[in-house]
Amino acid sequence: MRRALLIADLSGLVCAYAASVLVAGNGDQGGDALGPLGEVIAFALTLPLWVIAAKLYRLYDRTEEQDYSRADDLLAVFNLVTVGTWLTFASARLSGLAHPDVGRVVLFWAGAVVFVALFRAAARARCRRLPSYQQNALIVGAGDVGQFVARKLLERREYGVNVLGFLDANPREREDRLGDLTVLGSPDELSDLVRTLDIDRVVFAFSNDRHEDLLPLLRQLSEFDVQIEIVPRFFDVIGPGVDMHSIHGLPVVGLRAFTLEPSAQLLKRVTDIVVSAVALAVLAPLFAVVALLIKLDSRGPVFFRQVRMGAGNRTFRICKFRTMVEDADERKQDVAHLNGHRRDPRMFKVPEDPRMTRIGRFLRRFSLDELPQLCNVLKGEMSLVGPRPLILEEDEHVWGWARKRLALRPGMTGLWQVLGAGEIPFEEMIKLDYRYVSGWSLKTDLELIVRTIPAVFRERHAY
Repeated sequence: MRRALLIADLSGLVCAYAASVLVAGNGDQGGDALGPLGEVIAFALTLPLWVIAAKLYRLYDRTEEQDYSRADDLLAVFNLVTVGTWLTFASARLSGLAHPDVGRVVLFWAGAVVFVALFRAAARARCRRLPSYQQNALIVGAGDVGQFVARKLLERREYGVNVLGFLDANPREREDRLGDLTVLGSPDELSDLVRTLDIDRVVFAFSNDRHEDLLPLLRQLSEFDVQIEIVPRFFDVIGPGVDMHSIHGLPVVGLRAFTLEPSAQLLKRVTDIVVSAVALAVLAPLFAVVALLIKLDSRGPVFFRQVRMGAGNRTFRICKFRTMVEDADERKQDVAHLNGHRRDPRMFKVPEDPRMTRIGRFLRRFSLDELPQLCNVLKGEMSLVGPRPLILEEDEHVWGWARKRLALRPGMTGLWQVLGAGEIPFEEMIKLDYRYVSGWSLKTDLELIVRTIPAVFRERHAY
């Protein structure tokens, strides 16, 4: 994977340079000490520096992270290319070796962002299809947390993690959803199983064994070429806002104060206003087309409005394109047996709901029915990114600490949307919202917005 990403980066930079030359030419070389050939040689000599810079941006160091996405790549690549391009431009001008045309530099910058990001995505996709990408894994701990980790890895086959089983001396009853996964032995057998089963990854997930017994086993793994992952205590509240530091050599995980600073709230609100206003102006023709299609497809209003719970326990009426027949509410009991969350009455989500109209099915498939929520964002009732906007019947089941999810405005997208939308269980969705609110940052919002795009096109049920 690292070699493939390295080749992708170099190929993207070379393509961007070639495209800038083809489109803008070599420009006026008068006064340049390098000349056309010298410029090509100088560019080639900068390529190792680009690789070093990419390494500093950790673009080759996060290949083991399953949730590291194209969105994470795109933001890191954007930063790298922006800094690298304009630093090179300034160096060339100040040294007098070259006087590159600003227009051509902009072409190279834009081309590098696009080509490098695309080539990296292609490299990741190719590597993940290779049999050698699959990693055999063991999970130490077969309790609720260990089985939760196993279920997540089984649901995401694209991660390339082949879970072989658990190690636990006192396992809990196994969930039905785990298929054939079983307990292979006790943690004492870890080293032997790593050797005999050709294990590549070991996940420590809250085994019931004593800390004093597990720590030596963990240290023994240093003899093997395996990836070690440890599910942290209080993982439900550990999000992007955590800070690792030390107290006299003792590692400590620090969580920020839960309340968002006024400056952060202002920054988030200004971003919402600017983006929603621009988006509404740009998407106005699309709104008109969708409205016409809805009216031609079935009887009823264009927009669907429903009361939702907002920030600070204040209700508001959410605005969406209507995707169901006019009497959908009266027919709710007719489809209750199709609820995708029958085991959890707190949520009512019917995959491929028969009450949906033809155009409504298309709108939901690509989340186009959500676009009118931009009006809610502009009015200050919602945010571009935030907790899920719950209906009042669902909100009644949110108590205690979980009410903190309402410290921020509900969002058009969020962790719940990126990680599975309607397929995520209610309890997990609430925890994701809490993590988002407790660790908010503008960087996290930007990443979630970018990650929403592939999530929308990912094959899923139209809820």
